[in-house]
Amino acid sequence: MNEDEAKAWMRNRFGVSRETLVAKFGDILVAEAAHQNLIARSTLDSLWGRHLTDSAQLVPLAEKAGEGAWLDVGSGAGLPGIVVALLTDRPVVLVEPRTKRVQFLRDAADRLGIGDRVTVIGSKVESFRPDQPVAVVSARAVAELSALMLSTVHCTDSSTVWLLPKGRSAQSEVDAARAKWQGRFHVEPSITQPDSGIVVATQIGAR
Repeated sequence: MNEDEAKAWMRNRFGVSRETLVAKFGDILVAEAAHQNLIARSTLDSLWGRHLTDSAQLVPLAEKAGEGAWLDVGSGAGLPGIVVALLTDRPVVLVEPRTKRVQFLRDAADRLGIGDRVTVIGSKVESFRPDQPVAVVSARAVAELSALMLSTVHCTDSSTVWLLPKGRSAQSEVDAARAKWQGRFHVEPSITQPDSGIVVATQIGAR
């Protein structure tokens, strides 16, 4: 998927106004990338395909999730968390332990007018205790699947939908996770990178 195709997908799926907000976030992200290593410089010319639309494709996969917050673990550059907040009306919780990135996420949410729905937690997810189980968990390039579930499962219940981009290792990580975790696992092909997969999991619990 090239940049024009990625923008067109976003526009067709979410409308021009939402696409415009995501574009504004892209500008914020590129500007900040000059000051801290948020995304690889080699991907700046493919920002939509590699990052923005790549994040946005998770939103349709959460359509059957119940009400409640979307928890993005290790949010870093706000991918996918900030993009999710721009494309949905859900409350979004971004968990990020690095201080400089925490400040970036808070500033970006305020500048984009979503600061009232976006909560940035400056800690590791192991220390975060939500008031209620979250509806959705996402994490992009944070940890191997079993380890990620172990660190995050206390924030969830059996109805939580897990949406985890895992690249080419998606199926192998699912196969390994089944030894420790029970639930329903499915690997959804990425629309932006055909050789990559997104783990979609529900009814997760430890064996």
